[in-house]
Amino acid sequence: MGMCFSQAGRKGPKPDANAKEPPSGPKPDPPIATSKPTPTPPPSKPPPIGPVLGRPMEDVRATYIMGKELGRGQFGITHLCTHKATGQPFACKTIAKRKLVNKEDIEDVRREVQIMYHLTGQPNIVELKGAFEDKQSVHLVMELCAGGELFDRIIAKGHYTERAAAALMRTIVQIVHTCHSMGVVHRDLKPENFLLLSKDEDAPLKATDFGLSVFFKQGEVFRDIVGSAYYIAPEVLKRKYGPEVDIWSIGVMLYILLSGVPPFWAESEHGIFNAILRGQIDFTSDPWPSISVGAKDLVKKMLNSDPKHRLTAFQVLSHPWIKDGEAPDIPLDNAVLSRLKQFRAMNKFKKVALKVIAGCLSEEEIMGLKEMFKNMDTDNSGTITLEELKQGLSKQGTKLSEYEVKQLMEAADADGDGTIDYDEFITATMHMNRMDREEHLYTAFQYFDKDNSGYITPEELEQALLEYGMHDGRDIKDILSEVDADNDGRINYDEFVAMMRKGNPEANPKKRRDKFV
Repeated sequence: MGMCFSQAGRKGPKPDANAKEPPSGPKPDPPIATSKPTPTPPPSKPPPIGPVLGRPMEDVRATYIMGKELGRGQFGITHLCTHKATGQPFACKTIAKRKLVNKEDIEDVRREVQIMYHLTGQPNIVELKGAFEDKQSVHLVMELCAGGELFDRIIAKGHYTERAAAALMRTIVQIVHTCHSMGVVHRDLKPENFLLLSKDEDAPLKATDFGLSVFFKQGEVFRDIVGSAYYIAPEVLKRKYGPEVDIWSIGVMLYILLSGVPPFWAESEHGIFNAILRGQIDFTSDPWPSISVGAKDLVKKMLNSDPKHRLTAFQVLSHPWIKDGEAPDIPLDNAVLSRLKQFRAMNKFKKVALKVIAGCLSEEEIMGLKEMFKNMDTDNSGTITLEELKQGLSKQGTKLSEYEVKQLMEAADADGDGTIDYDEFITATMHMNRMDREEHLYTAFQYFDKDNSGYITPEELEQALLEYGMHDGRDIKDILSEVDADNDGRINYDEFVAMMRKGNPEANPKKRRDKFV
């Protein structure tokens, strides 16, 4: 999609967006305005293409030092790893390629990478820092959650107070709401797949392990039986289900939080499945007689055997027991809406820079947005109309006036043809942390700086806006006065970077922490 420009605006090779990403610690000093870095020429003999990720193979150990084992699952072993340049610790999940025995296994790994990139920047989801493939393995380098599994804390506590359980459940349901609004169903939600960022009492919670997750479209039906026995919804066992299965799984988690035992239990997996299909929930044994009516009401509605009558994530967040008088009574912005709102607030200069950056993203980074675009483009015309945008947002529980939808439409519709095409959609909805990557910022700056002088002049800015059909007659002086901090009539690299990072919440993170432990 789009074009990725190298120095002086010439079309150049598409960079590998995951290879050796600049460290997330202190940024390297940007170039001084008069001398710009020259992109490194590609090696004469490119490395072989990996069959799993479909891009050049590389050695993760060139960038990271591998440390002790942190855990292991069916396909992968997770180790502590340290970034050589910054000393920053991460977790590296290594998946042995010999265990990927068929196309489906390979596709699952590829999709896990795509989904983790798609969910990048969500505060309560473990962030993927990079994906590497060598001859033997695929390595996923992720944010390190040193606080361990939520499951261990639950066992240590026995069960939670209602207030603590409500705060914890609020965070978990917000994660599910985010995933569903971004077209992802997790399919394996359980306490072991929620990690704590640190050992602090109020450490943020992070969802992980998207190995069984899939992209979904409204009304799509899945038939494969996946998940963990205690947490599997009845319709999964009947091989006909959709995103509602995630609500069932966290309903089971809520039951365990409040009582210390699972709602469906037996000596064997077969017995557990029979109990799930019967759907009889015990609210008579201790401690249920002393638990509030509101808590029991929510558990019943989340564990409704009929997925059509089960609460959605949005409805769970609106339940009085979850709100506990604290949450404001306003609808949650879903991810697409909040990104469109951010994009709408930007000046034309920044929008064109984002369009250049969007053209540099790898296929796996934008796969999730591609799925969302197809989901909204209901007539498969290749464009999203005003009505399709309105319908797409309302399906995700967002109620907007006609005027608000029109404003968002006009913001994303760069060429003013009354619809949003694929390139426009990716540009407007890609996560803002993409612009925080040094190589993307260099590429975008070089696109504007046609004569390679180290400055963007008013003429160069006007030319770029015209090229993208974004010059609406607004005086270029207005944009310059907004960005040109030293008032020398042109924009240097530092000023460009400051504009790109301004108003980007990820550049100045303010973590919201729910106290629940």
